[in-house]
Amino acid sequence: MKNKEIINNYLRKYKIESVFPEEVQHLLSLVSFVEGEVICSQGQLAENLYILVEGKIKVYTTSAEGRTLILSFKNPVEIIGDIEYIRGIDIINTVEAVSAVSMISISYVVLKKYAKDYAPLLNFLLDIITKKFQLKNSSLTFNLFYSVEVRLASYLLSVSSQETDFPEEDKGSIVYIRDAANLIGTSYRHVNRVIQKFLADGLIERQKGFIYVKNREGLKQIAGDNIYE
Repeated sequence: MKNKEIINNYLRKYKIESVFPEEVQHLLSLVSFVEGEVICSQGQLAENLYILVEGKIKVYTTSAEGRTLILSFKNPVEIIGDIEYIRGIDIINTVEAVSAVSMISISYVVLKKYAKDYAPLLNFLLDIITKKFQLKNSSLTFNLFYSVEVRLASYLLSVSSQETDFPEEDKGSIVYIRDAANLIGTSYRHVNRVIQKFLADGLIERQKGFIYVKNREGLKQIAGDNIYE
């Protein structure tokens, strides 16, 4: 009952109470993911539609050679599994929690039984999907035409939060660098050169295994419009 109340509060908060018919609303569930947890993986069987209502997620694709590329970062309200539901295909991209995440989940089986031709849901999905294609076009252009310096600054801003893990600092955040090079589509050596420049400019600190973002405003000046958001 508590989760049902929380779900209803989210539906009202994002003004999506009318998206699902009454039969479906009773079958919605609330699911949570911790930072770094994979929500769904590329190529996996798609079974549920997820609505992001709390936190931030990262969407990326992986090539046959194992290289990964960031497509976008998503904040509420966002849908995962919409294209897969409409087309009846496996998961297209991997989705990972950047922070603690809460999602409303509903199975495809329920949607097909009670909402296959439900106009408010179809209109909602159409709006979300068209926005995704617009963002994908912008993201591809960004990776083709912008320097690694700009892309890395944008990446650091997107994966980091405004809160800090260091109580002595008021601004900053920690970013792990394990996949940074692949995720922005370049070599580790090139990323490392840019990191050294950011260090010299006092924008970041580098410790074993991660980067600590010190100066978000400085990174914003480099990144301009943050394409990954």
